[in-house]
Amino acid sequence: MHTPFLGYAKRSFMYIKKKLNRSGTTSVVVAEKQKGRYFEHITIGISSDPFTINKFVEEGKQWILNENKKRQPEIDLFGEEMAKLQKEREAIHQFLSCIDNIMLNGTDLILDKVFDCIGFNKIEDDIFRHLVKSRLSYPASKSATVEYLKNHFDEDVNLSKIYRYLDKLSDHHHELVQTISVKHTMEVLGGKIGILFYDVTTLHFEADKEDELRKTGFSKNGRHSSPQIVLGLLVSLNGYPLAYCIHEGNKYEGHTMLPIIEEFVQKYQLDNFVVVADAGLMNNTNIEELEYLGYQYIIGAKIKNETSNIKRFILSQSKVDRQMFEIDKGNGRRLLVGYTDERAKKDAYNRNKGLRRLEKSFHRGTLTKEHINRRGYNKFLNVSKDVTISIDYDKVNQDAAWDGLKGYLTNTNIPTEQVYEAYHNLWNVELAFRIAKSKIEIRPMFHFTRKRIEAHVCICFVALKVYKELDRRLKQAGIKLSINKVLNMAATVTTIQVRLPLNKQVISKTMLMKRHQVIAPLFNENFWGTH
Repeated sequence: MHTPFLGYAKRSFMYIKKKLNRSGTTSVVVAEKQKGRYFEHITIGISSDPFTINKFVEEGKQWILNENKKRQPEIDLFGEEMAKLQKEREAIHQFLSCIDNIMLNGTDLILDKVFDCIGFNKIEDDIFRHLVKSRLSYPASKSATVEYLKNHFDEDVNLSKIYRYLDKLSDHHHELVQTISVKHTMEVLGGKIGILFYDVTTLHFEADKEDELRKTGFSKNGRHSSPQIVLGLLVSLNGYPLAYCIHEGNKYEGHTMLPIIEEFVQKYQLDNFVVVADAGLMNNTNIEELEYLGYQYIIGAKIKNETSNIKRFILSQSKVDRQMFEIDKGNGRRLLVGYTDERAKKDAYNRNKGLRRLEKSFHRGTLTKEHINRRGYNKFLNVSKDVTISIDYDKVNQDAAWDGLKGYLTNTNIPTEQVYEAYHNLWNVELAFRIAKSKIEIRPMFHFTRKRIEAHVCICFVALKVYKELDRRLKQAGIKLSINKVLNMAATVTTIQVRLPLNKQVISKTMLMKRHQVIAPLFNENFWGTH
């Protein structure tokens, strides 16, 4: 005969078991069923007297109660414990009713810190700050940005207010953001900017008509029929942005470099620096102007445009991977020429690709006289006296002789290896343009007036600086995540604001979950003070 007595342990219960013995006595035992198995805990007593047996049963029940208390504290559903539970529920409900706001603002908090650490908080304008951060967290049109700010941060910003702000964004802002950026970059680089990298890109507009700024011209994106602007960017070693300039879309890119460098050097009183630029930005006049101003330079050399003697000398040299040789051009100029197997393979691949395209057009009969003056591999075309267009394979073979060769012109006395390294750091400018176009989405631009275009570019320049600084800090902290992953993860971080019912004080708490552990240092004030 069993007398069940349920306990509180999960998947188990204890009960009183009366066992009849051969002697005629009864054993009172505490037994338990757990996960389908039965076993005995303790024998309370043995007796043949009914009164004594009932006494053992009661003692067994008490034993079970004591054991259950050890395993799991008993909850008195009808006494003091119930009152505690009710009080706890009321406290939670009161807390929830006091929640004033819940914000998914982790990304915003991180970008605010970077923005301030660089020094852009000297520009005391909330709209400017919002627009910069939005380029990094939610790059979109200004109207979409307004909705984003309202929905995520409850910011009282309307579209008209933003447009009015863009219209009044003065040249002072342009100068101030560059000054702040330069000062911060110099601190990062140990107080000196030794190398200036310069390059340009083109930004086209989805528009049909030109104006004083937006002009058709040579497009780096192949959009030659679309109005565009030319954007020049000056960066330091490691790609930290220093200054920028905007020019008409039809302006020759070689005429954009000297004005910005000269203004930059004079403004910040730089000395003992080297200008690094691509061959496409330079001609003999530009080189002579650099030398007249006393600037040191490393530029890509157009070795195919050198004198016949120099070209013969270059082609006569044996092609050994990663080997460089030097030619003294007089007047302090050094022409360095290097060869790599990797570049040779790339040159051959690109030429053959272009040649195949020409051959297809030739066989289709679509090659015309117009192709002769075009850029690229149309240079291999030839026109006969009877205006017949053909492919000149002698030109193809002559071009192949230059595969793998790259020239560098400099007036410095720095070692050859350092010249090579400095020039190939130009990829930092290219990377900055890629970031501006892909991450910050500097285009498409939904602006048509010069003032708003200039304001938009200024905002994107600051966003680029914030991006690069965040990247630097992540690397220093050993956080091995891309900026995109960091910002996406931060976008799930929640801040809860609670308004106390009596004194109306608002208490904020940023909630970091287990999944945020890797980026948790970014929400610690000490992190921003030690980098």
